[in-house]
Amino acid sequence: MAGLASDGSNPDVSLLYDINGLAKSAPTWFDRVMEFVGEYGIMLAMVLVVLWCWWSARRRGGPEDSIATVAGLVWAPLAAGIALLVNVPIRGFVERPRPFLDHQGLEVLVAGKTDYSFVSDHATMAMGIGAALFVANRKFGLAAIGLALAEGFCRVYMGVHYPTDVVGGFALGTAVALLLAPLALALLTPLVSAVARSEGAGWLVRSRKARPRGERHETVDLPDPKVGGSENDLAA
Repeated sequence: MAGLASDGSNPDVSLLYDINGLAKSAPTWFDRVMEFVGEYGIMLAMVLVVLWCWWSARRRGGPEDSIATVAGLVWAPLAAGIALLVNVPIRGFVERPRPFLDHQGLEVLVAGKTDYSFVSDHATMAMGIGAALFVANRKFGLAAIGLALAEGFCRVYMGVHYPTDVVGGFALGTAVALLLAPLALALLTPLVSAVARSEGAGWLVRSRKARPRGERHETVDLPDPKVGGSENDLAA
């Protein structure tokens, strides 16, 4: 399996050169930005999206909604971690070298990558978080999936992965996040519900300022019919 995508006529290799070729024509400062974004920046942005979703859910959602959303948010990093563990035997079986080891003329923005290429850990982790977050909240999930797609592009742009490494990572992260979600949420929801009922840690699930869905924000004082009127007036 080590010779996978080693033929220069392979569309995988052609697309690699097309995308990585952008790095050759780009200014040096832009390549440095892409290096940081692809290695650390997008993953940091994913963490911020998860935190933003958590903050929004605990402040605006009803009790049941916030519990379900927070359980999904807990599942997101767990799904990414499980997907990375699943990738360990896959990498060992495929044994695909990094593209710059088999192909000349690539602009490699990150040196020192000596492990196998298929599948991309960054793409796996990013899409695992994105797919799991989509289960918890579609709006934030779509934003996270968009970041995951950008992560995949950056890995090819940087010259450290083939496009199919990225596609394989997307597939692995999505499969783990979605296929294991029912079991994971069945286990996590009671745990998050218990945390929500606790005095000390309940704020992690629902803000004390949040109002349950359907609760009136203001009350209307109705006049007492016995005040300011006689019995005859009431009878009339």
